[in-house]
Amino acid sequence: MAWETVIGLEIHAQLATKSKIFSGASTAYGAPPNTQACAVDLGLPGVLPVLNEEVVRMAAKLGLAIDATVAPRSVFARKNYFYPDLPKGYQISQYELPIVKNGHLQIEVDDEEKTIGITRAHLEEDAGKSLHEDFHGLSGIDLNRAGTPLLEIVSEPDMRSPTEAIAYMKKMHSLVRYLEICDGNMQEGSFRCDANISVRPKGQKEFGTRTELKNLNSFRFVERALNFEIERQIDVLESGGTVVQETRLYDADKNETRSMRAKEEANDYRYFPDPDLLPLVIEPAFLEQVKADLPELPDEKKRRFMPQYGLSLYDASMLTSSRELADYFEETVKLSGCEAKRCANWVMGDLAAFLNKNNLDITASPVSADQLAGMLRRITDKTISGKIAKKVFEAMWGGEGDADTIIEKRGLKQVTNTGAIEKLIDEVLANNPKQLQDYRGGKEKLFGFFVGQVMKASRGKANPAQVNELLKKKLSQ
Repeated sequence: MAWETVIGLEIHAQLATKSKIFSGASTAYGAPPNTQACAVDLGLPGVLPVLNEEVVRMAAKLGLAIDATVAPRSVFARKNYFYPDLPKGYQISQYELPIVKNGHLQIEVDDEEKTIGITRAHLEEDAGKSLHEDFHGLSGIDLNRAGTPLLEIVSEPDMRSPTEAIAYMKKMHSLVRYLEICDGNMQEGSFRCDANISVRPKGQKEFGTRTELKNLNSFRFVERALNFEIERQIDVLESGGTVVQETRLYDADKNETRSMRAKEEANDYRYFPDPDLLPLVIEPAFLEQVKADLPELPDEKKRRFMPQYGLSLYDASMLTSSRELADYFEETVKLSGCEAKRCANWVMGDLAAFLNKNNLDITASPVSADQLAGMLRRITDKTISGKIAKKVFEAMWGGEGDADTIIEKRGLKQVTNTGAIEKLIDEVLANNPKQLQDYRGGKEKLFGFFVGQVMKASRGKANPAQVNELLKKKLSQ
């Protein structure tokens, strides 16, 4: 039987505020346990939550960016459940009236665009964290994260493969960073997701029974977890069994999912409006100010890059995948005065390779846009060749200075003197009489051999275009 996969994602983006959603406690990462949890976060008797206005601004930014409705009136509710790291016994969230609803996001998979619906995005506070290591069989509770502001972004079940799910997750990751509402740091838990997944016979309209995979915090783990769960559900159904609606955890070491608990329904949480918080009312003037402060968004930037810089859809998509990368590229083009395509090739090629090899983000690149632009100017004015430029780039990466300093120090200037190149060609031809005879006998493929020998003799410094031109003349004599 042919099966169809149905996937929906619930992305939790930690909002990049300095203080928590309902208290003035710090949200800084890495503090010693329980040093950033105030009386409000601890749920002590008599304390009252006060809403952080910046949290509202950030949620509205996302709503406008995904072409959603930003509700003029939304309500905070109490989501009741008991867990050791939830000291109040309830989580403040939004339920029936969220701040953002009915948006969408465009993704690209195999050069085709697809629209993924976004049901809602609602504000809520994070819980604390249970620690199970180094406590001799017991658990420790760290409440530093309690009260950290989250925006939960809930998609429609519009994705039909793990590839589409990853494309959507990466696009949302890029968007929240563009908007500067979330740092997107998945290792620190700032951007994570729960995945709802089911399978159904191809052609069937009704959804199958879904399971939820909790707290996936890397693109690779999301893809692996989804692939495993798809196969598991198909195996269950094809063997005559029934998929159970439940919450499951993904074990990355064993590459498998396992049951965590029966899936709760909304009524299990006994939602009701929080009596300590007034309804959130957003005035039109506030929304207009948020709209005025929006940056150029990824899709807008991509559409601009193609005609302005003569880039393909692929190149423009890659270069606008992060705001910082797009800024680096544009700065390189501006400072170098070079053809944009050449700049794009270096940014997506050698620079990206070095960043990946060293597990660095573009913001931590040892080679600045100014330095890369300086090197590209030397290629354009033929001071160095593209091959020598790779040595220069490596030296810049190693901290040896800018391109001009490295070229001068290492003696890497390209040989453009016609007489000097002709002398090298004469030596190569004299040292390879058999190849010369074969070439003149019709083996024209040997031309590349002679070019290589001349470049080798010049230690890569001879201008390749001049070598080709002068060599053709010599060989035709």
